Amino acid sequence: MPDQPAIVLPVILGPTGSGKSDLALTLARAIGAEIVNYDSLQLYRGFDVGTAKASPAERQVVPHHLIDILDPRELCTAGDYARRAEGTIREIASRGRVPLLVGGTGFYLRGLLQGLSPGPARDEAVRARLLSREQKRPGSLHLILGRLDPAAAARIHRNDKNKTLRALEVRLLEGAPLSSVFQRGRAPLAGCAPVKIGLDPPRELLYARLNARARRMFSPGDAEGSLSQEVRGLLARGVPRDAKPFESLGYKQVLGMLAGSMTEEQALASTQLETRRYAKRQMTWFRREAGVEWIAGFGDEAGVRERALEIVQQARTREQ
Repeated sequence: MPDQPAIVLPVILGPTGSGKSDLALTLARAIGAEIVNYDSLQLYRGFDVGTAKASPAERQVVPHHLIDILDPRELCTAGDYARRAEGTIREIASRGRVPLLVGGTGFYLRGLLQGLSPGPARDEAVRARLLSREQKRPGSLHLILGRLDPAAAARIHRNDKNKTLRALEVRLLEGAPLSSVFQRGRAPLAGCAPVKIGLDPPRELLYARLNARARRMFSPGDAEGSLSQEVRGLLARGVPRDAKPFESLGYKQVLGMLAGSMTEEQALASTQLETRRYAKRQMTWFRREAGVEWIAGFGDEAGVRERALEIVQQARTREQ
């Protein structure tokens, strides 16, 4: 019996605000695809204004998967995501449809496509000691990680407490750097042929779009309501302030504003600045991704859409 052809798996990547979702919708309609999210924040229910989720109307036109599947109190590791995403991809392909990956969490994408070492199991005693130290001296865990595993510390933002905690936990339990642990036992996604398309818009234009998007998020006149209205609603429904998605850009600034530690103008300015920095970090990460076909421009530009469709169609022809 001949081998089954590989599942052609288009992947759209690039910085936040580059038009990945717009391009995904265009491609999905053209090739009969269903969109599989790999943005960590879009997994959470109720976090809509600050996440650039596809609208309900867009989800009616093109099926979307792995959006609004988690309660804000839940945690989702890269391994958890990879297991869910692989099952979703294979289910879509079994129906003769095309799974199309779209998002901005590079670690989730790499874990899915390249595989992850399971690493050591969580050690609650070690984590409790580390968290106690962090609470007494905020930022101390990242400083310790910098001494014990400089390479890991360089890749993890100093404000990302969860990743810092896990990297330190692995370092202490394994006695080895995070990079060497994660190289063990990696199993790439089998039976799939990823087609990676990267969006590379001009930086100044991207930053202008990001600044404008943040202003809309803070505007009470927006059709979806403002980000502060959404945060107030989430808190009123009992979502704790230390829930993982509240650590994200925009949300943490609004929490600070509601707590009185910054004004609305300061919260907006901070969100704009941190979002630009985040976009820069995303591009640095994705530039290291192998096999990407980069396209200069935004995903809502006609020429970009035409070139992306051409790349996908050529890949599908090769795999037939």
